[in-house]
Amino acid sequence: MEDGLFKIDLISSQISNFTSMRIVELEEHFLLELDEIYDGDEARALFSLAAEHVLKLSPSKLRMVKDTSLTFIDFQKLLSILNDLKIGKPIQHILGEAHFYGSIFKVNEHVLIPRPETEELVDWIIHDLEGEENLNLLDIGTGSGCIPITIKKYLPQIKVSTIDISNRAIVTAQENAKTIGTEVKFIEADILTYKTDLKYDIIVSNPPYIRALEKEAMHQNVLSFEPHIALFVSDEEPLIFYSKIADFAISNLNENGFLYFEINEYLGVETLDMLRDKGFNNMELRKDMQGKDRMVKASLF
Repeated sequence: MEDGLFKIDLISSQISNFTSMRIVELEEHFLLELDEIYDGDEARALFSLAAEHVLKLSPSKLRMVKDTSLTFIDFQKLLSILNDLKIGKPIQHILGEAHFYGSIFKVNEHVLIPRPETEELVDWIIHDLEGEENLNLLDIGTGSGCIPITIKKYLPQIKVSTIDISNRAIVTAQENAKTIGTEVKFIEADILTYKTDLKYDIIVSNPPYIRALEKEAMHQNVLSFEPHIALFVSDEEPLIFYSKIADFAISNLNENGFLYFEINEYLGVETLDMLRDKGFNNMELRKDMQGKDRMVKASLF
């Protein structure tokens, strides 16, 4: 304990009287300051993301230069990031970007931060559609655009459209499509009321699915900084978006089309039952890398 206090005093002294601080010393300060919010591995990962962003270094290069002294400007930038982390702000919002399936997406308070389980859903679709031509795909609830833009990036021969109720989310997604170099059609609409005569071969969605009763188990930074409209549904109608999207798919899927969902890990069976009741077949429920029910694929044939 005394050694820990000595380290805190030593680092605090260096910060208040900055002359020179090595990267590794500031990393230690990050770990100490974030101790009450994140465990050691999480705090170390956050520092690495911050340092890579500020210093413009790859992860491997950062590991090689940790004994290098920081400039005062870089030191100030990293300390500012630390102050935001201490109030629970997500690192992706602080940096304004998130990594997803090999690309960097702009993110902000208007869109959800892309999650690893969504990468798994995208990977499933990309592998299923590899080599296919002349397909139309619709993504529902685009957010940052990570799903449709990534699919279009890896399957450029597919025509991709996407819907979101939030104009601000669409603006962010449009910027991401331009930066990543993909052509995606954006539609501002509420899927609960949206109607069209267009037909699609693939419909995919990661809609709001977290029930109010699950809020207590969530990290405070999600509750405070991410858009609730993209996260939560009522306890009474937890599958409201899935049901409406399934109805939309019944009218708008081509004969041999498929519907893909990212789902609430606790409602896998209920989601399959709902789809079965509506006439869907060939249903597949997949677990994510953590062993949680997370993805569903279904068809009407």
